[in-house]
Amino acid sequence: MQYAFNLTTLSRCFAYSMVIALLLYLINNYLVYWQGLPGPFNLMSHYQFAGLEPPYKPLDNNQLNQGWTQLTAYLATLVLGLFYVLKTASRTLHDEAYRFATLTAYIIRMSFWSVVLVGFIDMLISFLRVEDLLEPLVGTELTIQLGRPIFRGSYVHYPLILLSFFMATIFRQISFCWLALFVVLAEFSIVISRFVFSYEQAYMGDIVRFWYAALFLFASAYTLVEEGHVRVDVVYAGMSRRTKAWTNSIGCLVLGMPICWVILMHGMGGKGNSINSPLLSFEVSQSGYGMYVKYIMAGFLIVFAVSMLIQFVSYLLYNISELHNPSDEERVEYRQLVHSKRVV
Repeated sequence: MQYAFNLTTLSRCFAYSMVIALLLYLINNYLVYWQGLPGPFNLMSHYQFAGLEPPYKPLDNNQLNQGWTQLTAYLATLVLGLFYVLKTASRTLHDEAYRFATLTAYIIRMSFWSVVLVGFIDMLISFLRVEDLLEPLVGTELTIQLGRPIFRGSYVHYPLILLSFFMATIFRQISFCWLALFVVLAEFSIVISRFVFSYEQAYMGDIVRFWYAALFLFASAYTLVEEGHVRVDVVYAGMSRRTKAWTNSIGCLVLGMPICWVILMHGMGGKGNSINSPLLSFEVSQSGYGMYVKYIMAGFLIVFAVSMLIQFVSYLLYNISELHNPSDEERVEYRQLVHSKRVV
């Protein structure tokens, strides 16, 4: 069987390799730092591959088997992804741009419902706890357990996040205006309770920061769809269609995708890094009886980097299509492509 390696095929191979590598990086991070598996890097270090220094403690036979299994599974997944690209050579770049935009939209919807559900439920628990109303409702033992970050995260937050996966599938149309409204209402309640009733608790400020951070980071991919990010529009607006496509393609490759990888690799490159450390330790704020969601806010950076990286892949494929098919008859604006198929 012969395959034609034209610009469309090579672009799709690059796009799928980028997204598969992203997903494998996240899976490997979980297996290494949450489940204690060695991972490909420690495996290569054990054999001092490419001049790597050997690990402090050499891997035993069981760890070596686990490491080789991981490496083989990762390479097989990448090969299968590229094989899929070659088997579906009839797909256009516009089709693929839409598919990756759909994936980004699902991630954002899931994240949206996660912060809404976790925010309301955790705020309710914190309110009942600070007002000594929790113990009469759930008992002394459960009240004590809900005061432990690891318990609240494992048995309250994680099930709500799992529920959000299903809600993102059912409710396909969301608006970040709702999250903005929640932020305004939460801030307004602080003003009323402080200046009218002389009442304020730590959880009230926590929920504002929690939702505001989510609004800022989660909406970035949607803003890219709407072409709403700030750039030198005075220069960009006067460019020809082809020059815009070149500018966007180079920007995705040189600036957009690398900065997403920098965020992920810097924050998740080790057990003590800025993203992994709070997630592993269920880090909470030091304010008494506040919300236990600080560690989740570190995870917002993962959502931002992942959604933006996949959206940059979608945007890159669209702009390569613009360069490859310059005919005005088949031209479709990126936002029209996405909105016409009801992605966001």
